[in-house]
Amino acid sequence: MPEQQDPLALESQVCFALSLASRSVIAAYKPVLEPLGLTHPQYLMMLALWEYAPLSLRELSALLYQDPATASPIAKRLESLGYLRRERDPQDERSLSIVLTERGAVLREEAEKIPGIMMDRLGMDEAELRALHGSMMKLIDVAVADGRL
Repeated sequence: MPEQQDPLALESQVCFALSLASRSVIAAYKPVLEPLGLTHPQYLMMLALWEYAPLSLRELSALLYQDPATASPIAKRLESLGYLRRERDPQDERSLSIVLTERGAVLREEAEKIPGIMMDRLGMDEAELRALHGSMMKLIDVAVADGRL
């Protein structure tokens, strides 16, 4: 008769594996991002801006699944580093528009090396990372649909 596994065993919990993986991957990014002067949350914000700028703080927060109160200090820090500017939107004076500076746009060229470096650091090829990403996005979609995110 097969041995029954404890349904509450720590090692078998998806939440534990995701939490540990998240911390581990973010830690692996740290030495790669340090030469650029970026933290991981700042890097995520720059990724969004490189793809979609200009954005309002509300739009940027939504892309990052963050509250504007969480995203605002990150944007302020990136502005102090010279990578972006927060400007009043000419269409709506109540709204801030976040735009890349020339320095922020140039930083993208340096950052283009990061995905390849991270593939090596994580010991996974592109196909493995795409499959993992797909599984995680499926989890995120379920959480968003259920209103948990």
